[in-house]
Amino acid sequence: MSRIHYSSCPVCGAAQLNTVFSVKDYTVSGELFPVVECAGCTLRFTQDVPAQDAIGAYYKSEDYISHTNTRKGLISKLYQAVRTRTMQQKAEMVRKFTKKKTGRLLDLGCGTGTFLHTMQQEGWEVTGLEPDADARHMAKQLYQLDVAPSPELYQQPENYFDAITLWHVLEHVHELQPYIAQLKKLLKQEGVLLIAVPNYTSKDARVYQQYWAAYDVPRHLYHFSPRAIEILLAQHGLRISRMLPMWFDSFYVGLLSSKYKFGTTRYISAALHGLSSNINAIGNTKECSSVIYVIRKG
Repeated sequence: MSRIHYSSCPVCGAAQLNTVFSVKDYTVSGELFPVVECAGCTLRFTQDVPAQDAIGAYYKSEDYISHTNTRKGLISKLYQAVRTRTMQQKAEMVRKFTKKKTGRLLDLGCGTGTFLHTMQQEGWEVTGLEPDADARHMAKQLYQLDVAPSPELYQQPENYFDAITLWHVLEHVHELQPYIAQLKKLLKQEGVLLIAVPNYTSKDARVYQQYWAAYDVPRHLYHFSPRAIEILLAQHGLRISRMLPMWFDSFYVGLLSSKYKFGTTRYISAALHGLSSNINAIGNTKECSSVIYVIRKG
């Protein structure tokens, strides 16, 4: 299998790279992958990941909720219960930051199409891209959505979309720099780019260390800090206008992290760690378990 080994940082190009620890793939393979940190921009990334044409096998699990819509297990049921509410919150964000009731939306890594469906119901013209063929098929079955494969990102019209959304997607993208450059091209001058990613500098990540579920190797290629995101975007003439917390993520990730660390989910301690992480992030979104970056041109 073809693997990618970085000798310099994929964000800033610095060569001073330090291995932090090895993380196990708990979802599919059980393999260990090194997580490396850049001394320049503080990006962490997964070393020796499968190349783009080989990584699909690492997504084939019923535990990978965004691709399967599974309701098996308590954690999956909790995820599904919260999802309807979060879809409405995301829709409200799009309306607020575009200042539009309707418009053109591109959702990348749209999974089974739940968010696309939410926005379509509100009158938006929606386009969805998704690498997984099974997820695209489910989007058609569930919502009658014609979702295209991800490479069609480069066939989309320039200066066209009022909003482009990536809900926990950027950390999965192999060609990081060309991808960001293309997003800028597709976005209208006054449009908004919303990127949500896990934040390894959060308190819950520090507590769980290599067991922190949001490392999710090797599917998560990058592990962003707010500083790394800012540096990445600035290279492409993009700026962060707001940072918003994702409060639920610390609890969901905590439940999985507890299971990975102890072999069984310790619900009370996981909930307390999640709460502690959120309290720590009040007034300082840069400390939140996951962060939504509101991004504009210029």
